[in-house]
Amino acid sequence: MSRRSLLRALGGGATAAGVAALATGCGVPAAYIAPDERGAADRSRTDRKVTFANWPLYIDTDDKDKSKRPTLEAFEKRTGIDVRYTEEINDNDEFFGKISPSLMNHQETGRDLIVISDWMCARFVRLGWVQEMDRARQPHVTKYLDPLLRSPSFDRGRKFTVPWQSGITGIAYNKKRLGREIRHVSDLWAGDLKGRVTLLSGLDEAFALLMQGDGVDVTRWTADDFHRMCDRVEKLVDSHHIRRFTGNDYIKDLSSGDVLACQAYSGDVIQLRADDPDIEFVVPEEGAELWAESLMVPNLARHKANAERLIDHYYEPEVAAELAAWVNYVCPVPAARDVLASSKDKELAALADDPLIFPDDGMRKRLAIARDITSGERTEFAKRWNSLAGL
Repeated sequence: MSRRSLLRALGGGATAAGVAALATGCGVPAAYIAPDERGAADRSRTDRKVTFANWPLYIDTDDKDKSKRPTLEAFEKRTGIDVRYTEEINDNDEFFGKISPSLMNHQETGRDLIVISDWMCARFVRLGWVQEMDRARQPHVTKYLDPLLRSPSFDRGRKFTVPWQSGITGIAYNKKRLGREIRHVSDLWAGDLKGRVTLLSGLDEAFALLMQGDGVDVTRWTADDFHRMCDRVEKLVDSHHIRRFTGNDYIKDLSSGDVLACQAYSGDVIQLRADDPDIEFVVPEEGAELWAESLMVPNLARHKANAERLIDHYYEPEVAAELAAWVNYVCPVPAARDVLASSKDKELAALADDPLIFPDDGMRKRLAIARDITSGERTEFAKRWNSLAGL
């Protein structure tokens, strides 16, 4: 099972949502931390450790002993740095609510490295809650980071964030049951799919693909684009064309045949196809969203240099290949493809040719990182989208 298939697509509850609204809304200047107040005395040389918070099922494990993580252990053996790894992130908003009180109050979080989705990373970067990384300690990041991921709108040049893994929000469908191909977002609105289509319920997860279907350049979308997209979705909801809005439970609907086509994540479909080869994943001709979940060093982290070395470790092509073979998301290190292709193991070598792990040139031309939703836009847009999605 993929990581996303086990997690809630939305969440955080009232407490986390309240904290998020407080910290990201307008008129809260106290939440912002100035650059000269973000760092702390770095103990990396004398205290050889790093605390790393990640999502469940998002790192390689040993087949015989799931408590062992080969790529982490290789780093520890080579550097002498002890990695204290925790799988404590189950939802972006929930984790935001967990650590934001410390960050707002200029306190340590107890973590040197965290991984969250880029749309949430944007909030941290705007609020000044994460530290700029020292690329002198990260030659592999500089050399091997995928050009498509190098400069999102919220972090030009990736000064504060580095992708851990990436993925595509596209369309999944059962080709055998549907009896035809899907090539465009507009194909979802055909009459034979009435009541058999689902969309993702999360605003940040859903909106870009739907805009792309209308020909919008999602790297520079506007409020008018957003509301025009919502107008279209509202009509499809009212006519009962859209069956419902889902989290990761679209996997069950698609597998059972209750749904024939849906918005989906590329990593999930790799897993689904292992059981049902009739399920296809499509990057529409109009394009699809390329997203990432990224590493950041929070303010006042005590082992910043060690954290930066650990990040760079995962950008060595051999290490990136080992991780990609286990997690099956889009690898942010294209050079890892050659490593897998040269493997004597046929299954590993086959991963090099999987466009959902290493998108081919044709697919890459249709991928874009959407401009993120700003704090000033979020309240208005979330209110409208949630009313459509029934949230």
